[in-house]
Amino acid sequence: MKLRRCAVLYIEPREELAIDWKVVLSGGAALAAKSHWVALAPHLDAELTIDAEQLAALGGLSQTVWSERSAAEQRFGEACIAGLLEQGLLIGDTPQYAVQRERDDTLRATHWRPLSALAHTFGRWRGVTEETGMEAPSFQALLDRYGEPPPPTFDLGEGDAVKLPAAAAGRMDEQLLQRYTGRNFDTQASVPLDVAARLLQRTFGAQEVRRVGPHSSVLKKTSPSGGGLHPIEAFVLVQRVEGVAPGLYHYHPVAHELRPLRALDAEAAAQLARFMLADQHWLSTAPLQVVLVARMERSFWKYRNHQKAYRALALDAGHLSQTFYLLATEAGLPAFITAAINDADIEKTLGLDHLRHAVVAMCGCGPAASGERTMVELRYGETDAL
Repeated sequence: MKLRRCAVLYIEPREELAIDWKVVLSGGAALAAKSHWVALAPHLDAELTIDAEQLAALGGLSQTVWSERSAAEQRFGEACIAGLLEQGLLIGDTPQYAVQRERDDTLRATHWRPLSALAHTFGRWRGVTEETGMEAPSFQALLDRYGEPPPPTFDLGEGDAVKLPAAAAGRMDEQLLQRYTGRNFDTQASVPLDVAARLLQRTFGAQEVRRVGPHSSVLKKTSPSGGGLHPIEAFVLVQRVEGVAPGLYHYHPVAHELRPLRALDAEAAAQLARFMLADQHWLSTAPLQVVLVARMERSFWKYRNHQKAYRALALDAGHLSQTFYLLATEAGLPAFITAAINDADIEKTLGLDHLRHAVVAMCGCGPAASGERTMVELRYGETDAL
């Protein structure tokens, strides 16, 4: 049997502090520190504690060149090698270790930059709710807890400042100055089908399909994309769109269709929205919501093991959400965008693989509820009162 180290692996030293009462009572220092090693491997999607012997073995075996297991056992011990194979930090070439090898091969084949794979994998949420970490958007609570924030801007080189003329009025002013983030949606209102169709087509739809090879094409959309690849897919959660049954859909950008993935009744759709949005009930009642999912294989086909590829995906999602906001404003609807989502749970719901796909954010829109807006829902020109 042969083995090698997994493709991407980072080792983090962790320290735990505790009060050593015996030392305290004898007049010594109050705190005692205990350190251990944690292995972070994106293909496993788990944090694993390892000991010093395992650390030495991982440092002594190649991630590329296969070694004989017997030789590795002679160097580092049978128990050490067996434990690392069982954990999946070492990859074996026999059927017994086929699952770990398939995951490791997927990571290698997708051409991840190692640090990006680490940040993506271990930055995802599962099961976050108000009870486990999500907080309501209260600026006053943040002021009470942390005091005044840093100033909202730099003040640099004031003595040499060039005074600019007033901004001229333009055709986009109505949308730009009326645009606002909604966190108070009307739970009885729906989005008209023609409005939803325009939102989806003009934001995520292909305005043109351009052939670049015998069997290859690129899409032209209304937002820019890294490398012109447009790797972001739109998965639509419908709660209340006229003429469309509640459920999960994939929006096809060329066919301009909502293709059903899962039918839901109104209650189940509402529960799924809140679950996906990490218990953000102030967003989950929006009648139309879109999950932005990046296809890593599409982007990394060009940007292989690239330092900026993962950052470009976040920029792509930002461009799309801004276009979505402006189209929603045109329709008289507030919108939202959030990255505070249970992305690992969304992957499971949609049947996605986190090594091939990245759930980047969710956006949505709908009619606002009547009544006073909260501080974070203010339009341009309204008073921001705490």
